Amino acid sequence: MNSTAKTRSVTAHVPVELAERVDEVATRLERSKNWIVKQALCAWLDQEEERSRLTREALADVDAGRVIDHQAVQAWADSLSSSAPLPVPR
Repeated sequence: MNSTAKTRSVTAHVPVELAERVDEVATRLERSKNWIVKQALCAWLDQEEERSRLTREALADVDAGRVIDHQAVQAWADSLSSSAPLPVPR
């Protein structure tokens, strides 16, 4: 993030144990608690955006009929422990 970007405070009440973990990591990394929380929040938001993108992509596949039959997947999974595993269903 750009260090000259405008900022805004966000307040959140967190369990004492979580706040203490933030304190410990900040001390260990020699960073501010603000830096730790900002890094964690950015990572979580990136993860949630990716999860949402993948979900929309998967739903579009379902709508388009690009699915694999459950029984085919189950048979493939069951075959993985055998001496002759089935090819990955497509």
